Amino acid sequence: MNVTESMQGDIVLLSLNGRLDANTSASLEAVFSKLVEQGKGKFVFDLQGLDYVSSAGLRSLLSAAKMIKVIQGKLALVRMNENVKEVFDMSGFSSIFSIYDKEDDAIHAIS
Repeated sequence: MNVTESMQGDIVLLSLNGRLDANTSASLEAVFSKLVEQGKGKFVFDLQGLDYVSSAGLRSLLSAAKMIKVIQGKLALVRMNENVKEVFDMSGFSSIFSIYDKEDDAIHAIS
């Protein structure tokens, strides 16, 4: 999995590409933790390029959500494909996260 980072004002956009699973979730957690340590608190995870998410991947996203809550930040997910959306719906994660179809909507929601 590749994680691409960009900024839109004070919001960090993290684009995930590939598979988020037991082999790759630690790299996402490391990138996210580093950004939080740098004082970042608003994040949009762009999941358009995410082909697959496992339970380990869901745990790393849940961990990010918990960290955001502790620092009183904001987190939104955007552009999920159908396979990933189905995993989120079946696991109940769709009710935990703010999920948007368009990047602009996600950015506006957490600005």
